[in-house]
Amino acid sequence: MKSDNELKEIVRQKYSEIALQDKATNESSCCGAGGCSTEVYNIMTDDYNGLEGYHADADLGLGCGLPTQFAKIKKGDVVIDLGSGAGNDCFIARAEAGETGKIIGIDFTPAMIDKARHNAEVRGVNNVEFRQGDIENMPVGGNIADVVISNCVLNLVPNKNAVIKEIYRVLKPGGHFSISDVVLVGRLPEALQKDAEMYAGCVAGAIQKETYLELIQLNGFVNITIQKEKAITIPDDILKNYLATDALNSFKQGSTGIFSITVFAQKPQGTITACCTPGSGCC
Repeated sequence: MKSDNELKEIVRQKYSEIALQDKATNESSCCGAGGCSTEVYNIMTDDYNGLEGYHADADLGLGCGLPTQFAKIKKGDVVIDLGSGAGNDCFIARAEAGETGKIIGIDFTPAMIDKARHNAEVRGVNNVEFRQGDIENMPVGGNIADVVISNCVLNLVPNKNAVIKEIYRVLKPGGHFSISDVVLVGRLPEALQKDAEMYAGCVAGAIQKETYLELIQLNGFVNITIQKEKAITIPDDILKNYLATDALNSFKQGSTGIFSITVFAQKPQGTITACCTPGSGCC
């Protein structure tokens, strides 16, 4: 069993490579992590074409949903995108938040930050910012975001509970998130669970749907809603890299399901976070 830090380094290295891949390669794999399929095109991603703010050169084809479509972003909102990649969802969020809004993308892969900043510079936008950092310890203050979005990223993080706690911290009281992610129903075959490449490819890092929703509730969020859900089928020519024929057939005929879900949840109104340590007299 690899440690959390080892898994993070696997993801960092893999996504540094992915930043240099073309969109078609990423879309025909599992979140861009190799094992490309000849059976299908676009395994996980939804179609962004036609959305205001969309630019193909900022879209690496790494998502598993369209969280911005459900995020209820308003003019002037502060929006944080977790795992912002080349900036695709940030630029679409900016189209929703307008000139008076502020968009902060967070990614811990330097190559992705460089790519996103280049894309922002090309577009001449001054209210979209990209910060390198770990979403388990976000480089932003508390109670600053109206909306948090993320697209197929939490499944890459070993400590998902820490990320959800951070989302709660950075949201304003009454703020909300809309996050697309990969979850499971049933147990994955051991080969998929252990393989580092599949971890970086979203699947092995996914947790049970029920557990995912329970973590959100236990961290104090309310109005938890699944906004969209779709089954994900991993093609045989990817699975055969991890499973023998008998195991592959058993997996396909079993009860395990891999799903993309988009989840909405809200931080309660009136939530108060201490601005200083007790007794210091600064509040």
